[in-house]
Amino acid sequence: MRDNTERYGQVSRFLHWGMALLIFWQFLSAIAHALIKDTPLESFLWGTHKPMGLLLLVLVVIRALWALSNLANRPAGINKLAKLGHLGIYLLLLIIPSLALLRQYGSGKPFEPFGLPLFPGFEGDEIGWMTTPANLLHSWLGWLLLLTIIGHIAFVIHHRRRADKTDVLPRMWG
Repeated sequence: MRDNTERYGQVSRFLHWGMALLIFWQFLSAIAHALIKDTPLESFLWGTHKPMGLLLLVLVVIRALWALSNLANRPAGINKLAKLGHLGIYLLLLIIPSLALLRQYGSGKPFEPFGLPLFPGFEGDEIGWMTTPANLLHSWLGWLLLLTIIGHIAFVIHHRRRADKTDVLPRMWG
């Protein structure tokens, strides 16, 4: 269950691959929203974007806490660039949905993911200092996250194919 110096444990692997699926879903819904507006597929996918984003944020927090509790037992990072890349991914995965939640609350619209009332709406004007940051940054940071994840995958492949590199995939694959 727990991580060790050779590979990540079942909990870490479940959180990693579960988050990977959610991130894929989020980008699928964003791409559908950008490219095939006003279609049943886009309607379905985009309708799941906010609740799945909240679920992703919850998993990021759980994963960060789990990683901190396993810090002494985890496989060693292969270099400082890999550590910075992972830190960047974690930060983006915290910031992007947090901005969206701030925007949702500041918009005055209720938010009831999966039918659970997270916060009610309110009457009156939106709260600009809550909505403006997300309006400016949420999408751009999302696409930056996608590029960072593509880089992450590319480096995993690079390390897997080069004999002089450490094959890191078995650590997370199981």
